[in-house]
Amino acid sequence: MSRTTLLVWGLRALGMAALLGALALVALLHAAKAGGWAMALLALTALTTWVYLSARGRAWRWIAPGALAALLFIAFPMLYTLGISFTNYSGEHLLGFERATAELLARTHGDGRSFAFTLETVDEAHVRLLVDDEAGGRWRSESLATTAPSLSRVALQPTDDAAPWPALDLKRHLALMPTLRQTVAMLPDGTELRLLSLRRLAALQPSYRLDESDPQAPRLIDTRDGQALSADLSTGFWRRTDGTPLAPGFRVVVGTENYARILTDARFFEPFARVFAWTVAFAGLNTLLTFGIGLLLAVALNWDALRGKAIYRMALFLPYAVPAFISIPVFRGLFNENLGEINALLDLFFSVRPRWFSDAGLARGMVLIVNTWLGYPYMMILCMGLIKAIPAELYEASALAGCGPWANLTRITLPLIARPIAPLLVASFAANFNNLTLIALLTEGAPDYLDTQVPVGATDLLASYAWRIAFSDAGQHYALACAIASLVFVIVAGLAMLNLRLFKVGRAAA
Repeated sequence: MSRTTLLVWGLRALGMAALLGALALVALLHAAKAGGWAMALLALTALTTWVYLSARGRAWRWIAPGALAALLFIAFPMLYTLGISFTNYSGEHLLGFERATAELLARTHGDGRSFAFTLETVDEAHVRLLVDDEAGGRWRSESLATTAPSLSRVALQPTDDAAPWPALDLKRHLALMPTLRQTVAMLPDGTELRLLSLRRLAALQPSYRLDESDPQAPRLIDTRDGQALSADLSTGFWRRTDGTPLAPGFRVVVGTENYARILTDARFFEPFARVFAWTVAFAGLNTLLTFGIGLLLAVALNWDALRGKAIYRMALFLPYAVPAFISIPVFRGLFNENLGEINALLDLFFSVRPRWFSDAGLARGMVLIVNTWLGYPYMMILCMGLIKAIPAELYEASALAGCGPWANLTRITLPLIARPIAPLLVASFAANFNNLTLIALLTEGAPDYLDTQVPVGATDLLASYAWRIAFSDAGQHYALACAIASLVFVIVAGLAMLNLRLFKVGRAAA
């Protein structure tokens, strides 16, 4: 059998395995009552199968993998994020309405009394409950089948039998625990006993019951005081008559409320405006600094009289070769206010110890320094390639005209590389706009503002600001963070469109 035949059969086997895996996932989603996701996955699987098995879909076979990857890893996360931004999803509203209601209905309260119980063996398939209290009372249930999925309500009757029947062995006792959790043992006076621990029952009553007298507006009744609770579908809470909310809350659609909070509520707009201004400044300054340093080093490395260019080029490219998640923690240690080498040298020569992580201005300057160090080699390599494409005759003519290095840079080099490098500068600006890694590893947003109600610091970018709102201990406002992420996406998408336009202009000029 030839290698081509083996490859074909291998691809067919891989495709069949992928198809079976997708169908299995559809079945799992359907079993988990996620019918919408199951139908979407089934439709996508059917479309992909048609593309690869139908002659009419032959032209799409090479495009399908890339389109599928873009759909799964770009379109779906963005649409999911956008969808969450229109809800109240947060640390207080994690559950759906049904699960939050079930959580409240499962709550119980009691009078503090507890009873010891024993499971007595009747025969291989039946047991009985033997319940004792501290006052010497004893009750026994009727014979119960161990194969029943739920024992539900079990009546207890007084018994004078001082000799208990053989107790159920521990292994079978543990196996019946899920059933016992759903069992309510009823004393003759109507007291309900529910499972408290492995060997004890407690006099517990449901704290709430569901009142379905009005199907359009179901209510919960507090069994302790008879107070009715109504579901507030605008905020996602069950509320008492005095307006007090009950946790846990539930998810509801709130429309554009999160966007309105960001743009109109002073508690959120003020820190958002600060972070947005700093993000634009950081991205702009960093792009200019990395481009400026990279251009100057590229011009220097293209000087014909310079010896050892390869060594200099390798040394200057090293910051870009080292992964950022290694370099940034190293810089964090270097800038440490008490033990860092940078402050040790500044103290030795100038008797100063800057507060890099405590002062907002110095912290921002440190962030710019570190990111410039990480980014200038990329710009240097780009500029070196573009300068190599400039005809040497232009510099020779400039030398004959008596022009110096500054004139060569401003009148020849910059004008000729401006158009081709413009799209790359826009891309660098967009990348710095979303630079979560730098802030998370270097400052974690510090120093924090003390006059805001949301967690935000002087060095936070929009990406790290959204991260802190979603996942910090003081935040966990997932929907609000998704709204900020959606706004960032709109800004970056606009930059991408500008990038494409500049790229077309650059190609046309070339």
